[in-house]
Amino acid sequence: MNRRRNPFRATLGATPPVLVGRSDVIEDFALALDEGPGFHERVTLVTGARGVGKTVLLNALEDAAEERVWWVISETATPGFVNRIRDTAYRRMVGHLRENRQRLSAITLGGYALNWEDTEVHRPTTTLRDVLTEFLDLQHQLDERFHQEPVGLLITLDELHYSVSDEVIDFGTVIQHLVRENANIAVAMAGIPAAIKPLLASNEAQNPVTFLRRANRVELGAVSDEDVAIGLVKPVEDAGRSWEPEAVAAAVAACGGYPFMIQLVGQWSFHYAQGDVIDLAAAERGIAKAQRKLGQLVHEPALADLSDVDRTYLAAMARDDGPSRTADIAERLRVSPQYANQYRRRLMDAEMIRPVKTGYVDFELPYMRDYLREHIVTDAFDLVLGEDEQPRLPGL
Repeated sequence: MNRRRNPFRATLGATPPVLVGRSDVIEDFALALDEGPGFHERVTLVTGARGVGKTVLLNALEDAAEERVWWVISETATPGFVNRIRDTAYRRMVGHLRENRQRLSAITLGGYALNWEDTEVHRPTTTLRDVLTEFLDLQHQLDERFHQEPVGLLITLDELHYSVSDEVIDFGTVIQHLVRENANIAVAMAGIPAAIKPLLASNEAQNPVTFLRRANRVELGAVSDEDVAIGLVKPVEDAGRSWEPEAVAAAVAACGGYPFMIQLVGQWSFHYAQGDVIDLAAAERGIAKAQRKLGQLVHEPALADLSDVDRTYLAAMARDDGPSRTADIAERLRVSPQYANQYRRRLMDAEMIRPVKTGYVDFELPYMRDYLREHIVTDAFDLVLGEDEQPRLPGL
């Protein structure tokens, strides 16, 4: 049997076959690269809930830089990331010198002549600022000598988190110095709101990560149904198949504008198709499978990041079939509206819930209500709230 390869990429962080709904962000960033130092978008911070495409957007920004023959260093904000960026930049610099050995006899870096004995014995014991400054100085001299378009350096930093705030401060200090010096550098960072918010505190005396607060902020959310349809239909057509109109309508509705659902629904609908046409039966099976996978890949880790009381608040919301009245939630939690509002604000900051009208909230992530109901959270809700207890919920 001649099987057609499934075109969808239902893996978090993997670039989809068709990226939809993010063209404005990519265009603005590409313009900043083209126009030179000084453009605000050259330091960009991307936030959003799990599955909205933060890592995918970083991939696209890297592609934009590579199309312009820029250097790209891609890192994750885990402990030691500053040294890893420093070491990668150093290796790239030395490798570039080796490749151009015959043409670079007069290159100087940091105010001294750099000869081949230096590069062979040197080890990167200096700071990130030292290495990036020399790296960019070298590239600038190459650009001028060979009369070429300026080549810059893009650093992408995924999964930004307050747990490495000391390194984020060090990194930000270096970037701020380079930006002030008009260095040809750009930075794109991404993380979930709850992990980034402590880094954005307004009190500079307590939290000096000012470069994050000054960054171009991109808050990713849902994409339009029109974009969802494009994201579902074009990859299937490119793979030599098609959708029945009823099937694609059901698939679009099931995605709810959530980018990762496009890949999940598309992947499993394509898988269940019995020929070259995805019919409604295949789409319905694909949607059901996608919903289960979404719980495992997105809902479960998202809930694990929350406190017990945060999860209890969500459990109280899950009792409603639609948007929840905040006064009802406080009553179910047996707390004052003021106390409940503290957790409402936290969950909104974490992009787990959103206000829909005055006094009402709803879930931000699609199918979260169903996931909570299916995983006995609402059953446990009655057991964990004693008359004299503050809300708490066992780990999920």
